Amino acid sequence: MKTLDELISERRSVRAYEDKPVEKEKIELLIEAARLAPSACNKQPWFFVIAQSPKAKEAVFEKGLGEIMVSNSWAKTAAAIIVVCSKTEFLIHNIAEKIQGVDYHLIDIGIACQNLVLKAWELGLGTCYIGWFNGKKILKALELPSSYKVECLITLGYPKDKEIKPTGRKNIEEIMLWK
Repeated sequence: MKTLDELISERRSVRAYEDKPVEKEKIELLIEAARLAPSACNKQPWFFVIAQSPKAKEAVFEKGLGEIMVSNSWAKTAAAIIVVCSKTEFLIHNIAEKIQGVDYHLIDIGIACQNLVLKAWELGLGTCYIGWFNGKKILKALELPSSYKVECLITLGYPKDKEIKPTGRKNIEEIMLWK
């Protein structure tokens, strides 16, 4: 089993997937890893929709990505698209965001998603975040409540390319300051 440091350093965004479904049990392990993430006031504002049927994936792609000028055609090769939603009805989040100017639910979603993608990598699965989409059209296409907001999409599947290529990262001195 790989260490957390190994998973963090190896994990990469995958944009080409094998034509192979991801087992339900593995997807449940990903969601369990996300579920265990900490959140502000323990509100757990996340909700995950697993679009894996051809109909659901097509709805997400056509309604949410199809009209956007960014090329995300590679997303069609994913076994599933995880639609990451936040529940917007929490008063404490709304008040805190107005007072502090910080969208705390987005921090919570980010932590949960990081757990999810690292667990996926541990299980031999690839993921890629998609941040440019039409969330309102996705909600409608998947018949989700209007009290949800689509925050990001995460493609999921078995990577076609198994080679782990290093990615460029800034030196630690460029991102840290001791005082």
